Amino acid sequence: MSLILEVKDLHVRYGKVEAVHGASLQVEAGRIVTVIGPNGAGKSTMLNAIMGALPATGSSSGTVRYLGHDMTGIPVEGRVARGMCLVPEKRELFATMSVEDNLLLGAFRRKKAGERNYLDQMDVVYDLFPRLRERARQDAGTLSGGERQMLAVGRALMAKPQLLMLDEPSLGLAPPIVKEIFHIISNLRKTGVATLLIEQNARAALQVADYGYVIETGDMALEGEAAALASNPKVIETYLGLTRKAA
Repeated sequence: MSLILEVKDLHVRYGKVEAVHGASLQVEAGRIVTVIGPNGAGKSTMLNAIMGALPATGSSSGTVRYLGHDMTGIPVEGRVARGMCLVPEKRELFATMSVEDNLLLGAFRRKKAGERNYLDQMDVVYDLFPRLRERARQDAGTLSGGERQMLAVGRALMAKPQLLMLDEPSLGLAPPIVKEIFHIISNLRKTGVATLLIEQNARAALQVADYGYVIETGDMALEGEAAALASNPKVIETYLGLTRKAA
């Protein structure tokens, strides 16, 4: 499998406070890789650093290589243009615009670049999310939480990314909807896109992922095939136990 993303010795600071300490990870084509860990461990911070989307108070060092190219100094827009897409925790949809118009915005970069077939992912998205097809003319702000998450992922897929990064896709959703969202994430393999999943629901994340990392207080504490992590006694006790919520 070809290597899509390679992160080596990533450090992220906010002022004098270091939030991520030398993190390293890899994502291969067509694979789902998840990073789990407690709240405040540095999961989302690491994702924003990979995307080049740290706030002005943040800084990072280390190496982020995408498709073999060093991303140092390349802004968010440049990373998106190269095929990296981040679906943020807050989803950031245009509430007063229709579902279809939100999807069209996802393809805007491709249209601007002069791609004649810039809408070729529309049927792919509608096949993955039939409910979006049903609600194509409906304002995004009237959708349920689960439908908004579907739209956020669908909009990202319209850009035809080679790397899709999802930040806490199950956050704030009811359990039946969470199950549906993770079923859809699992189906992303069919699109061939490489997926990096940051998730609070460790059990669900490890069920759909191929490979996983555990981050604790900014350090990568464990890594391995997802099935092996799911049976690891430490992971079971800390993240999968019935008496404690998954972080």
